[in-house]
Amino acid sequence: MPLERAAEEARTRLASSDADPAAARQAWIEAAAFQRAAVTEHAEAEGAVRYEVEMAAKKAVRHASWDPAE
Repeated sequence: MPLERAAEEARTRLASSDADPAAARQAWIEAAAFQRAAVTEHAEAEGAVRYEVEMAAKKAVRHASWDPAE
């Protein structure tokens, strides 16, 4: 879940008006790509459907209470 959280935090920074848009977008793209690679690796190792693993991670991060300072 930490990779999904990192991607979500990068997306949030992209949406904020005080962030440098180009740098925030690049950080989001990189975080999301790293997260997708990890999801793919995990799904293959577990014999699971990548999409289902990714959606479960997104749901867990977006609907859980967590401290972004962790």
